Amino acid sequence: MKKFSLFLFVFKLTLATTAQNIITLQPTVLPGVSTERLNRIDYLLQDYVNKQWIGGATAIVVQKGKTIYHKSFGYKDLDKKTPLTNDAIYRIASQTKAITSTAIMMLYEEGKILLDDPLSKYIPEYKNSKVLDAYTEKDTTYTTVPAKREITIRDLLTHTSGIGYAQIGNARMNAIYYKADVWDGIGVGKIVLADKMKLMATLPLFHQPGEQWTYGLNTDLLGYLVEVVSGMNLDQFFRQKIFEPLGMKDTYFYLPSSKQSRLIPLVSEDKEKKVIKAPATININGTFYSDYPNTNGTYYSGGGGLSSTAYDYAIFMQMLLNNGIYNGKRILSKASVRMMTSNQIGQLSFRNGNNFGLGFEIVTEEGSAKIPLSTGTFSWGGMFSSTYWIDPKEKIVAQLFINQYPNTHGEIQNKFKMAVYQAIE
Repeated sequence: MKKFSLFLFVFKLTLATTAQNIITLQPTVLPGVSTERLNRIDYLLQDYVNKQWIGGATAIVVQKGKTIYHKSFGYKDLDKKTPLTNDAIYRIASQTKAITSTAIMMLYEEGKILLDDPLSKYIPEYKNSKVLDAYTEKDTTYTTVPAKREITIRDLLTHTSGIGYAQIGNARMNAIYYKADVWDGIGVGKIVLADKMKLMATLPLFHQPGEQWTYGLNTDLLGYLVEVVSGMNLDQFFRQKIFEPLGMKDTYFYLPSSKQSRLIPLVSEDKEKKVIKAPATININGTFYSDYPNTNGTYYSGGGGLSSTAYDYAIFMQMLLNNGIYNGKRILSKASVRMMTSNQIGQLSFRNGNNFGLGFEIVTEEGSAKIPLSTGTFSWGGMFSSTYWIDPKEKIVAQLFINQYPNTHGEIQNKFKMAVYQAIE
């Protein structure tokens, strides 16, 4: 009986220790990881800085809950040659989507929604959606046909609703949304999420719900759904329900004045594809204000509005790798994480032979044959050249932040992936 009690105590202690494990800021030498081969990441990132292809980058790699790599290269300020540091705050753009998807699953766990509920149950404006039929390029006029069925919450999570992207979508999407004054939601001034999402309901879908995968403003609409169902604005929900419990102290839609100096100025490219400082305003099918995180904004874009550090986002990724728990705080159930990382689009066509879950690209066996990521790895990235992935098989979470738009040297992302895996023995 004493032996059993001792075993039970040790088992409970092990579980508690695992749950309380916090990612360290300083890298740890971990068995099975070659420190010498990890240095190849240094050479890769520094080489791109030296060639003036990027202004700077911050990378973090965590395996089995231990930081094995966390370094920055290049400059915070190109003119002053101010060295980039690991606490730099980056615009994470579409990496916001994973956090919004998590918020939706939290509401699902609370019994406040079902994933196959029609969206109109909560946002009535989407009751009678129309689908684009004929379109005239010359004057951007169009005709529509009725949607065969209503958009569901699952459609939004999987980008199969038929909603397109403003500003960064195809020519038709850009024209229709621009004409209606619907934007992608970041760097666009004093607009309000609820207003734009209701306005978008009056515009056509670009295909019938559930019939194609189309990247669009689905996750901004999910952000508004979080507001409607929770009674909190998205900023409040994220802070109270996700960031504060996890200890994410540097993740915001709009930065407080005390942290604005840590935001990395956005960089761009000249005609020779060399890095230059980005102008204050950029025309991306409309005016984009590059300094938006340092303003007192009013639009909470669940699809792309957050800024964060490599360390903060690693905490969020580690929570998902831990099946929903980090530092003793459970954000999601194991079942929810399993659903989010399972194929949700059936046989619909997606890139690289991979699948898509509830907010993530999922590496298939076919996809894993082409890149070093393990089968079952889930990932995404952001407009400003960032990429991340979570590999349950190798127990890896990894992030590369590059604060640049556009970036014709985006192959650095796949080179970074190989540089990480070639160091795992």
